[in-house]
Amino acid sequence: MKKYKFILSGGGTGGHVFPALAISKKLKEAYPRSNILFVGSLGRMEMKKVPKEGFKIIGLPIDGISRSLKLKNILFPFKAAISFLIALIIVIVYRPKIVVGTGGYASGPILFAAQLLNYPTVIQEQNSFAGLTNKILGRLAKKILVAYPNMERFFKKEKIVITGNPIRKYLLNKNISKNEAKSFFNLDPKKSVISILGGSLGAFKINKLIANNLDLFDKLGIQVLWQCGKIHYDEFKILESKNIKLFSFIERMDYWYKASDAIISRSGAITISEICLAQIPSILIPSPNVTENHQFHNAMALYNNKAAIVLEEKNIENNFAKVLNDFWNNQRLRNKMKLNLKLMSKPNASNEIIKIINTLI
Repeated sequence: MKKYKFILSGGGTGGHVFPALAISKKLKEAYPRSNILFVGSLGRMEMKKVPKEGFKIIGLPIDGISRSLKLKNILFPFKAAISFLIALIIVIVYRPKIVVGTGGYASGPILFAAQLLNYPTVIQEQNSFAGLTNKILGRLAKKILVAYPNMERFFKKEKIVITGNPIRKYLLNKNISKNEAKSFFNLDPKKSVISILGGSLGAFKINKLIANNLDLFDKLGIQVLWQCGKIHYDEFKILESKNIKLFSFIERMDYWYKASDAIISRSGAITISEICLAQIPSILIPSPNVTENHQFHNAMALYNNKAAIVLEEKNIENNFAKVLNDFWNNQRLRNKMKLNLKLMSKPNASNEIIKIINTLI
């Protein structure tokens, strides 16, 4: 078995970090003697998550541009230039066989550096609407691995391969029963559960919405598993009760999905892929504060296939109660969603991605 060097870059949010980790673990299975280096952004979640999984990571000072006028926007060009120079040094010294980018601030400099130095690059685009950085980098990438059809709008058709999004393989643990999963969270196994997901960082508007409608969940006889995010946890934890369980972050997502009878969630690309794989009916509330409004496009991909309900954030206060009532009281609708989610799922995405990387090697 040959020994290869790979660089993976993806971070900022779980939606970029977890696919990179899923790919890296599959690479390690396929090439046990390989060396894998991560490149992330200093101060972001990948700097803690990646080492916990046993991989080395180097952080770049790159950061995003704020939509509001802030000092960090002035510093952006300097941070970007420094990050690119560091990325060049990393590629020159490390000499990778392939560089894989899954999105996030650090992916831009390291993929661009690799392309300038004529190292093959692969982009894994999770969303149904590609961001500007990936569209630019996609011109020189060898392959673009996507989760949705009709991505020819953004990339050359001959480079695109529909693989689906790589998912952490432990998420659908078949050894866990639904009753076990509910008991794990100290919930009544006999009562239904709706899970609230606001993304790895939490979503204040969704948290506020749930807080204002706890009586509705109680009226419907529903227990709530509520991931409110680290920065919002202290504010909302006082609402925890026998039927309402709050968490800043969920480590055991396998138990989380198994316990859930339905989900109310943001529509980040990886969350969407996990919902498809777990086949859980959902009400999706896209974040309007993301680049290219990609969460809306992700959510509509499910809605157009009759696999989810979509509720835009601007309408949630007035429409949520009716939408939840109609959704929960229509078992036939939710059963149909489950079937359509199964048709949309890509359970072997990580294996497909490794096959593509192997052909490039």
